[in-house]
Amino acid sequence: MRPIVRSLAAFLTAVALSSCMSAEVERYPTSADYPAGTMERVGVQAAGHPWKLSALETPRAAPWKVVVITGTPSWSEFWAPVLAALPERFTMVVADRPGFALSEPRGVVGSISDQAQALSALLDGAPGQKVILVGQSYGAPIATLMAQRYPDKVQALVLMSPFYGERGRTAKRLTGLGGMVRPMLPRDLKNSIAEVKGQAPQLPAARAALTGLTIPVVVLHGEADTFVPLASARALAASRGMAPTAMVAVPAGDHFLNACCVPALIGALEAAAGMVEKSAN
Repeated sequence: MRPIVRSLAAFLTAVALSSCMSAEVERYPTSADYPAGTMERVGVQAAGHPWKLSALETPRAAPWKVVVITGTPSWSEFWAPVLAALPERFTMVVADRPGFALSEPRGVVGSISDQAQALSALLDGAPGQKVILVGQSYGAPIATLMAQRYPDKVQALVLMSPFYGERGRTAKRLTGLGGMVRPMLPRDLKNSIAEVKGQAPQLPAARAALTGLTIPVVVLHGEADTFVPLASARALAASRGMAPTAMVAVPAGDHFLNACCVPALIGALEAAAGMVEKSAN
């Protein structure tokens, strides 16, 4: 049974939308690997829900605040390399989404609408601060709903390895494993399986929200991503019509650009900020 469990971990890393703590840990330095003060863990009260959330943030003032909505399973620690490399004009906050890691509740929050509401607490910034919202994989539809609902708080949206239901060859090959071993899995992996299984009926609203956004959107996707097809990311960008949109394909980038391709991700943030600044002139 152990090979099946390892394959499931790879599936969850793939479909979602974040990385598997056991299989991918060597790719991800965590907050403990950086000097004190580089980032810190903070508590956040979820908006509209009784849950306490846990997040990593860069403890500095900056004109741009980057809010990251992670994939599934949701582990903010795997964003530590990005927080450490962030240029000084950006500050960043990355939460463990509801139902994962150090965040409440214990059970799954399968509604992406409820996730969007809860995580909107992260959008509050300092006076005059502009917000770039990043949606990673499974988190991309959640971030899209947030951008639609809080237009006064979000100036730009970056969709990184966005997962809107289309699965690449690796994800398809491993899809059946989740149900086979779910009873044996720890809480985070069980919740992740439940999220992915319940996502499809919720996607039309997220797609409609993306089409209707007027803010700048950057779609960032790895050319070597075998979990979510590059073609699906291109289709998302095309669905924006004449709205300000940039499609960025990362050569040799896989599904986890926060591990393999931090400079490309930071470049996407710079591009998003530049689009906002250009539209203001």
